[in-house]
Amino acid sequence: MSRRPRKTAGTGPSRPTVSVCRGCCCGTPKIPGVDHAGQLAQLRNSLDGAATVRAVECLDACEHGNVIVVQPSAEGRRAGGRPVWLGLVNDPQAVADIATWAGEGGPGIVDPPEILDLYAFSPSRRIRAGLEEKES
Repeated sequence: MSRRPRKTAGTGPSRPTVSVCRGCCCGTPKIPGVDHAGQLAQLRNSLDGAATVRAVECLDACEHGNVIVVQPSAEGRRAGGRPVWLGLVNDPQAVADIATWAGEGGPGIVDPPEILDLYAFSPSRRIRAGLEEKES
């Protein structure tokens, strides 16, 4: 039986990670009327030094495009924070709300603005596992 190495408690990033899907649908003309490059730049500029922002390949949740996942820092995870999946993030104000929340500490540290409840969704276990593998 093979075993995956487990991270020890308390290890992990010291700040939240914001993963922005940029795969087969998200970040492409398949989702019209969105400044995809501007969206990523807005997050990077707003969160410089407060959170890690990274563009990732397709997160396989295309029906929710554009998808952004806010992952907790190590401290946030210890406090019970878990990754928050946000879909249909196609509005600059939604991006601003995500940036503010992640900049203040993100999951486990600060509750998200209530408006983000409209964007939250639960991906399948298989999809969540794929993001965790990309983090390793």
